[in-house]
Amino acid sequence: MFVLMSIHHPHPEHREALIDSMHRYGAAIRGQAGLVQIHTLADAGSDRLVGLAIFESEDDFRRLAPVARAAVADDPFDEWEQRDIDGLALTEV
Repeated sequence: MFVLMSIHHPHPEHREALIDSMHRYGAAIRGQAGLVQIHTLADAGSDRLVGLAIFESEDDFRRLAPVARAAVADDPFDEWEQRDIDGLALTEV
């Protein structure tokens, strides 16, 4: 299992655009072999948004990531985000 977790800190006025972007990222790979689950989540205690994608393996992530990234390649994250995305690449231990 390989888990990708991306923590976003959107500017309030760009929150909905960022959510839409996250949904497009997920839609680009949803249903593909190797993807177990993908979710767009909002933290109840802050303005943070969390992308959570669970893959069968790191190889599956590496194969599908370019497809997902292409779906949002033109999105202006530098305008939408208050700071850099906190990205976590998690493996089970």
